[in-house]
Amino acid sequence: MAIAKAERLMNLALCLMNTRRPLSKKELRESIEAYREAWHQGSEDAFNRMFERDKDDLRELGLVIDVDENALDGEIGYLARRDRNRLPEISLDAEEAAALSLAARVWQQAKMSGAASGALQKLRAAGVPFAEDSEHSALEPRIPAREAAFEPLLVAARDRRPVTFEYRKAGAAVAEQRAVEPWALECWRGHWYLAGWDRDRASARVFRLSRITGKVRSKAGGFTGTVPEHVDVRAYVARFAGEGATSTATVRLRRGAAFPLSARALATRPVDDQWDELEIPYGHGLGADLAEFGPDVLVIGPDDLRADVIDRLRAVAGLGE
Repeated sequence: MAIAKAERLMNLALCLMNTRRPLSKKELRESIEAYREAWHQGSEDAFNRMFERDKDDLRELGLVIDVDENALDGEIGYLARRDRNRLPEISLDAEEAAALSLAARVWQQAKMSGAASGALQKLRAAGVPFAEDSEHSALEPRIPAREAAFEPLLVAARDRRPVTFEYRKAGAAVAEQRAVEPWALECWRGHWYLAGWDRDRASARVFRLSRITGKVRSKAGGFTGTVPEHVDVRAYVARFAGEGATSTATVRLRRGAAFPLSARALATRPVDDQWDELEIPYGHGLGADLAEFGPDVLVIGPDDLRADVIDRLRAVAGLGE
């Protein structure tokens, strides 16, 4: 019965790490069952090919294998010295350990939660003190990422691969094709955003993942734009949402509606028993935000913002020009 490759690699690694002298191919062949089977069923060449592949695989996984002369028969021997295959001691104080434990509980996606749990188990095995009953354990943070676009965009940003996707802007009736070089993702005010370089518009843009429709498709080739050393997604989103803008807009808001909008107001004054008038920061993307609130918002000025919101609402209603 053929022995699984993973088991074969593990046996070879154990032999190389638990010997005090280099082991020859012959000794390894006699010590590892899979090699004995390959030698009996095939030939010396079959065993040699299997051993060389396994040795290369272990080295690729990070095991340092030394080659030296075997003291018994003068042949070439192999061993993995423990002092060369040992990670430095991990030293974390209580606050650092608590922060890692808290971060590991943030992710709720199955693929990420498994990796986070595995990392904590390895750190515990290394002696890192995780206080399960500390005051931090009462915190249960959640950063959900329900959008199907989240994982492919995360992988694309990590691998520096351009992508394409259909994107429906706020207030738009149909989605548009976008070609983007993804930089980073971040959760802001309950929504996930992607910051990246929009190839068609030749500028940095942000995209809300909930507005991406269809599949995210990876494209061949690398990035054409320059990636900033530090990508502050929240700063990009805030700038596109009008935060930090030097000009202001005047809108009327139905009382009790659109709390996120009223929370950003620089000034608020009542108009009647149903409406309040707000002064809010005016910057790129504010028209899209206002259009989302539909009949609860009335733009007083400036005129270009009012026209932008009306155009968006007419597009959604299918009224065209």
